[in-house]
Amino acid sequence: MAAPERETTAIPARGIGLPGIILGIGLGGFVDGIVLHQLLQWHHMLTSTDTDNVGIDTYPADTVHGLEINTVWDGLFHTFTWLAVLVGLGLLYSRVTHSRGRIWASRVLWGWVLVGWGLFNLVEGVIDHHLLGIHHVRGGDHQLWWDLGFLALGAVLVAGGWLLQRSAAPAQPSPDTTAPR
Repeated sequence: MAAPERETTAIPARGIGLPGIILGIGLGGFVDGIVLHQLLQWHHMLTSTDTDNVGIDTYPADTVHGLEINTVWDGLFHTFTWLAVLVGLGLLYSRVTHSRGRIWASRVLWGWVLVGWGLFNLVEGVIDHHLLGIHHVRGGDHQLWWDLGFLALGAVLVAGGWLLQRSAAPAQPSPDTTAPR
């Protein structure tokens, strides 16, 4: 009796790790910007500049001028995340020349996307929250714990994504590009 077949996806030799990571960076940034900046309004790009580590002018979100400046910087942040998504999609499209439909259901792709999202959290968290101090996940008495939780989530996403993409079978190009799997 044959062992159960594990997932296979047509992936060219160059792989989809880099496109998946870049796509994950963009999508992770979008989640941060949409959920934390806009919906919950816990912070904006420059809301902690009164206590930052680099001497940026203060732009509190409870003043019109402060909110205007933060909105511009949030827009620049969203532009970066949007461009990361476009670059990730472009690289993915260029590397997957057949069986493209299977890629979207692939544990390999979504594992790398989670790795990218986690890397976004780790890099953004270390740089903006800790080194520059220009904003925190949620300011106030427990801001260090929120910032550390953000980093912990990033580490969990990287580890989980790595394990997810590693759990997929090695990529096998499919001679029949129309047959669903």
